[in-house]
Amino acid sequence: MQNFASALRQPWRNIGRNAQTLRFNSTTSGSNPTWTEYFALRKRRRQFQTACTIPCAMFGFLGGSAYFGSLETDPTKPVMGVDPMIFYGGCVILCMGTGWLVGPTLGSSVWRVFNRTSVTHIDALDREFYKHIARNRVDATLQSATNPIPDYYGEKVGSLAQYRQWLRDQNKYRRKAAPLKEE
Repeated sequence: MQNFASALRQPWRNIGRNAQTLRFNSTTSGSNPTWTEYFALRKRRRQFQTACTIPCAMFGFLGGSAYFGSLETDPTKPVMGVDPMIFYGGCVILCMGTGWLVGPTLGSSVWRVFNRTSVTHIDALDREFYKHIARNRVDATLQSATNPIPDYYGEKVGSLAQYRQWLRDQNKYRRKAAPLKEE
């Protein structure tokens, strides 16, 4: 115990010595997932996000209904210039919308808890995938209301075949918009 405490008080003593990297059980590195496995895990994460969105929206609606439904209201006095029932109904809808927005964040957190071993690898592959997307997508200034860019962020890409199709679509759009760029 004394050696451990002295090492904490004097961290500079180990500088310059052959320092070894310690790896704890919580940080053991697993095998890097392939792109196919990455897309499967990405799809599963999206399913977790969607699955958590619905209950969060319902909890927001029920919580807003319980709170705003229990308030005493005087129908003759408007709230911010609006009938109280309409105002409270709008607040309930806003509570439901807040739950709907919180759902994907909660779902992503739940997914990260269940897939703790591969989170670092998935994050690295996410960064690499989004670098590929950013490098290969069409310039956003070429789009118009009648001619939008197909899947600008690559959200619909779920496999290598879909990624190749996304690349073809981007190139097709680039060729189609090339005459517009020259003008």
